[in-house]
Amino acid sequence: SVRARIDHLTAVHDWRGTFGLAMPPEAVEQLSPQFPAAEHPVVRVHPETGRRTLFVNPVFTQHLVGLDAADSEALPTTLFRQMTRAEYQCRFAWTPGAVAFWDNRATQHYAVSDYFPQSRVMDRISIVGDRPVGVTPAAARQTA
Repeated sequence: SVRARIDHLTAVHDWRGTFGLAMPPEAVEQLSPQFPAAEHPVVRVHPETGRRTLFVNPVFTQHLVGLDAADSEALPTTLFRQMTRAEYQCRFAWTPGAVAFWDNRATQHYAVSDYFPQSRVMDRISIVGDRPVGVTPAAARQTA
């Protein structure tokens, strides 16, 4: 029932509700035109595999479009809880020289700060991707 409910919903994603809170207001105002809020499908279809993935997260997802305030808060909370289930997680054990690589189109990551008191040196590379595409009515019928 949740899948049928979210397949065609969109969500507003905005950095200002999290990262912006730690910035001076003038910095947020200056950066906002360069990085405006964006609307994306709640369920993204991977462009290569065709598999559906949740495309919401508690850091950037501000609300769901077209739902009343109560549903716009409750439904994402349900989805966020689903993401934390152990059977959907992969734990990576860092070792010297280790490399982690994932496809952001199908994976969410959460950096656990469990390496203290040691330090960690990290280089991060992000590749500009495609625009997220949601479930089409024909695809929804095929996989329902």
